[in-house]
Amino acid sequence: MRDSRFDIWAPRASRMRVLIDGETYDMVRTDESWWQPVGLAPLDPEAPLGEHDYGYLIDNDDTPRPDPRSRRQPAGVHGLSRTFDASSYQWHDDAWTGRQLAGGIIYELHVGTFTVDGTLDAAIDKLDHLVDLGVDFVELMPVNAFNGDHGWGYDGVYWYAVHEPYGGPLAYQRFVDACHQRGLGVIQDVVYNHLGPSGNYLGMYGPYLSGQHTTAWGDAVNLDGFDSDQVRRYLIDNALMWVTDFHVDGLRLDAVHALVDTAATHILEQLANEIDAASAHLRRPLSLIAESDLNAPRTIATRDAGGYGLTAQWSDDFHHAAHVCLTGEDDGYYEDFAESRGGFSALEKVLTKGFYHDGSVSTFRRRHHGRPLSANTRAWRLVVSTQNHDQIGNRARGDRLSESLSPEQLAVGATLLMCSPFTPMLFMGEEWGALTPFQFFSSHPEPELAQATSEGRIAEFARMGWDATEVPNPQDPDTYRRSMLDWMELDRPERSGLLDVYRRLIRLRHAHPELSSPWLRDVTVTADAAQRTFSFWRGDLQVVLNFSDAVREVALDVDVRWTKYREQPELLFATCDDVAVEGELATMPPHSAAVFGPQAP
Repeated sequence: MRDSRFDIWAPRASRMRVLIDGETYDMVRTDESWWQPVGLAPLDPEAPLGEHDYGYLIDNDDTPRPDPRSRRQPAGVHGLSRTFDASSYQWHDDAWTGRQLAGGIIYELHVGTFTVDGTLDAAIDKLDHLVDLGVDFVELMPVNAFNGDHGWGYDGVYWYAVHEPYGGPLAYQRFVDACHQRGLGVIQDVVYNHLGPSGNYLGMYGPYLSGQHTTAWGDAVNLDGFDSDQVRRYLIDNALMWVTDFHVDGLRLDAVHALVDTAATHILEQLANEIDAASAHLRRPLSLIAESDLNAPRTIATRDAGGYGLTAQWSDDFHHAAHVCLTGEDDGYYEDFAESRGGFSALEKVLTKGFYHDGSVSTFRRRHHGRPLSANTRAWRLVVSTQNHDQIGNRARGDRLSESLSPEQLAVGATLLMCSPFTPMLFMGEEWGALTPFQFFSSHPEPELAQATSEGRIAEFARMGWDATEVPNPQDPDTYRRSMLDWMELDRPERSGLLDVYRRLIRLRHAHPELSSPWLRDVTVTADAAQRTFSFWRGDLQVVLNFSDAVREVALDVDVRWTKYREQPELLFATCDDVAVEGELATMPPHSAAVFGPQAP
């Protein structure tokens, strides 16, 4: 065995031993508080590593603890680590040259509920559905090792290990390989802002967490305190592992606003620098997508302009504005986007400026929020959705839009999303209006933690005015089972009809360069709040949305845009067969959407 495979950083330890396949080896401290095992016979560096179960005995503790950089945890987060040789997999994606985010469409999924089996191998069987749908990227919710068999994955404690119930690291390699062979890129959701409560032994080794900064989850990751260089290296090496050993094409960085870092070079800038270098070496595009609640342009601004240089960021403003227009909800954080505060003004501002809160007052936050994007910001750098795991799963009942909206209304939302100037993202099952909820679920085996999770969830929504009886118990196995997609729903005509709408919209987006144009300055809006109609231009294409439950006639701006063509515009797409156009008027049935363009001479 190569001794370096068992080196460990442990500045807090005064004594270290490693247990490997039942035998205990002493360790010696080396530079920068790294420890190496003594007495291991080195093998040929070219020989395969094989599988070895191991753990560390810290100080005088005789209970072996897992490796913070463990690649496998076959017995769970409290068990021994197991070696994994990533280089032994025979890849079949030599023809894959990567895919840039610009012009792409993302499909977010949770491995454990995407199929009944809840594994990566089972997910491979559904990839042809995604190819037929027309998306470009598959984004996986976190797959790092976490406590219990099923959960969302955001309470992971071993960033380098793939959750065993999903199939482990080898199954992950097979999944990425299968995606690439089908022309699909892979984005992995990673959580670098906190660690879960169970199985987190990192503090026994070193100061992975910092007492000087806190987050909503407790102490922040130590990015700028004593001994933080190795913690930063721990984070960045993990990111590099995904793009090298597992061939992923991008990372979605969870809640980057919780990465508290006062160092001269912010951890996000350092990460972007190293991912850019890896991209150059691997000769394929690599994307970093931030989830940020700050509406801060520096997240995606270039490093020359004082930014972090990330590829893109999620934009909740689009979701909130669209959600209000579709549902009429105006409580909680939807308050700022309520139509009663100015009709369609929030949606118009988002489509033309990118951020709604760009220094404006947020009544929900009771303060000013955000900063304007540069006029030269490429719109595709904002990843938007009408549904995602957060906006569904963090509702008390985990209800999707399909529970309260008709397929016709969902098709209007789909048209708004797919014709927007941003990078669209779908959440699994959205494409057919899945009727299954996506609820918050967990499976903590420790009774105290299980009870705290359940009671905390109920208390959280009680403060928001929800009836406690409406909040499902996250520890109840039925909560997990209810959240599984029911693929048999596709046999229903109204569900397959909505799927056809999404397919046609994606084909339309790919066929017309106006719909992937990166310039917000080219988007213009005409809205009628009284009639509840909304129209916006993308180049020579006019997108018309009827949010009302009545037939509406909407003026088409023929004289403004299409004078160089014949006066009668062409209907390029409609969510239903009853949309009609005559001269300069489009007749829009209740809850319908359409896209018009010029007829060629």
